[in-house]
Amino acid sequence: MTIDSQNLLESILQSLDRVDYIKPEEIPGIDLYMDQVTTFMDSHLSSSRRYEDDKILTKTMINNYAKNHLLPPPEKKKYSREHMLLLIFIYYFKNILSISDIQNLLTPLTERYFHTDHELQLDRIYTEVFSLEKSQIEALKEDLIQKYRTSEETFTDAPDEDRKFLQLFSFICMLSFDVYMKKQVIEKLIDQLPGQEKPSKKNRKQEKETE
Repeated sequence: MTIDSQNLLESILQSLDRVDYIKPEEIPGIDLYMDQVTTFMDSHLSSSRRYEDDKILTKTMINNYAKNHLLPPPEKKKYSREHMLLLIFIYYFKNILSISDIQNLLTPLTERYFHTDHELQLDRIYTEVFSLEKSQIEALKEDLIQKYRTSEETFTDAPDEDRKFLQLFSFICMLSFDVYMKKQVIEKLIDQLPGQEKPSKKNRKQEKETE
């Protein structure tokens, strides 16, 4: 087994430089129909696809989000700017959180800031949160470099044909453990939100079927 790892780390770091988010000023200021929403998301989040034919957002997904109360229903089949902001949050959360956790997390947001006269608007919340995420890229790079260097120190006595694979496996394991532990922390924080109830066994089963 041959793994070309010479430029692996550099390639990973370069991919992080290409990570971007949808800026508030890019979101249309007019209400959109379903097809316009999916087209907009596909074009602006295309860099996050793993495979070229991956779908960013489909009509079925959006309908399921509304059905599961993650997203307020559209008005006259049109989605507002605030709907778009919530959909972007959902897009990122759904990769690591259950439907019920996303619902528990977003419900206070929609109740207080969705189509209300609150002094804090979803635009402001979105802008501040994603500016924080963007600033974390450099810290993430440093962490990746450290983990990669650590993985290179494993299995140094293994035969050449095994060493590169096992070192890559070690790197993936460290990253996976990091994600696992952070997911545990996120779930515990969500459980601390006021008024949250643990989903029933039936609801957990339905979530699995939805996913």
